[in-house]
Amino acid sequence: MSKLTLDKAKEILAKHTTEEHLFTHAAAVSAAMGTMADHFGADHDHWSAIGWLHDVDYEKYPDEHCQHVRELLEPEGVDEDDIITIISHGYGLTGATIEPTTDCQKSLFAVDELTGIVHAYALMRPENMVGMSVKSLKKKFKDKRFAAGCDREVINRGVEKLGLDLGVVMQACIDGMTEHKSELGF
Repeated sequence: MSKLTLDKAKEILAKHTTEEHLFTHAAAVSAAMGTMADHFGADHDHWSAIGWLHDVDYEKYPDEHCQHVRELLEPEGVDEDDIITIISHGYGLTGATIEPTTDCQKSLFAVDELTGIVHAYALMRPENMVGMSVKSLKKKFKDKRFAAGCDREVINRGVEKLGLDLGVVMQACIDGMTEHKSELGF
């Protein structure tokens, strides 16, 4: 099995996903994961690929999300560790029983929901991603009515697992998503 690349992740996701918003979310999580990889001195492209592919089974199995990852990814030759990482982002949320333990797994768990808040905030700002600050993002984060579908408790649990300050993870999401703002439609 060869290491998962971003190109391979894009190819695989396109076989199982048609909804544009899911590709936008994949791009956001991929961008944030690349920046988190940089923070941990890990492989940027590999973590970006994991982020891109994390919701591979969501469109086909929304009520059983993370429970069909293995059956979709094993035939593609995706490494067992990568499959486990992708399944673990649903820990305690989707019936997934694999707890995130590695930096990559914990990062995916934390940024998945957080990118939704960053994206929603960017949509309401005239300058979108450009110049977004952690301080202003934290204000939006504290407002439970803003991007209400994004679970703050999950984000906080993920950040806590990482042993990082929320602001550090927010900055990683902002940096990664700003770098890829054209892919995100900004």
